[in-house]
Amino acid sequence: MNYNWNIRRLTAQEEALQQQLERELNISAAAARMLVVRNIQSAEEARAFIRPSLDKLHDPFLMKDMDKAVERLHQALTQNENILIYGDYDVDGTTAVAVMYRFLSPLTSRLDYYIPDRHNEGYGVSQQGIDYAAERGCTLIITLDCGIKAVEKLAYAKSKGIDVIVCDHHTPGDELPTAVAVLNMKREDCPYPYKDLSGCGVGFKLAQAYTQQYGLPFDNLLPLLQLLAMSIASDIVPITGENRILAHYGIKQIR
Repeated sequence: MNYNWNIRRLTAQEEALQQQLERELNISAAAARMLVVRNIQSAEEARAFIRPSLDKLHDPFLMKDMDKAVERLHQALTQNENILIYGDYDVDGTTAVAVMYRFLSPLTSRLDYYIPDRHNEGYGVSQQGIDYAAERGCTLIITLDCGIKAVEKLAYAKSKGIDVIVCDHHTPGDELPTAVAVLNMKREDCPYPYKDLSGCGVGFKLAQAYTQQYGLPFDNLLPLLQLLAMSIASDIVPITGENRILAHYGIKQIR
């Protein structure tokens, strides 16, 4: 089988950028060209791409409702409330549940989790899952990789006296669910600068925000990154920006 490869020629401006990257980053012409065709626009951007740094993670409080989510989570932890971690059944959802459970376990023993049955309950928040939380006396549900369109189900949770923090990355519908906090960088009113986090990534940002707010060691979050890297790979989100940083350090944790 024969293939015809069409290699795009660089423009004069792109060739100049390639040469600049070669000089400033001390890299080969092939590597510099690869960066240019990946739409890297500057040496600074190239450094961030090839040398990811945790210092470049965005402030989690840039995400709409993050302050409300952290405050409600802290209330639940300090008042010994029962918390249910609710995740989707795919890899992104299950790794998100694992990340949040591992993060909260040292802070409380009043913790449970729920993953819906794919065949009997389908995707997203189910009435059965909310009933499970109510039966166990949970007063806070944290949804991960789901919940952004669960308007009726979250209203049902509210009728049961259960607060909800939504951590989701799917595109919102016309109406946001009624919740204590809706964390989703794809909300039209959310100024968070990176829009391609996985569902697990949104949950990680909640953990990062809580860690930052209450002076916990950031290093406690590092072992969680291997699970986050799995979610990034499995959910086929772009490995750019924050995802590239999180995946890079997650893979280092796996080694």
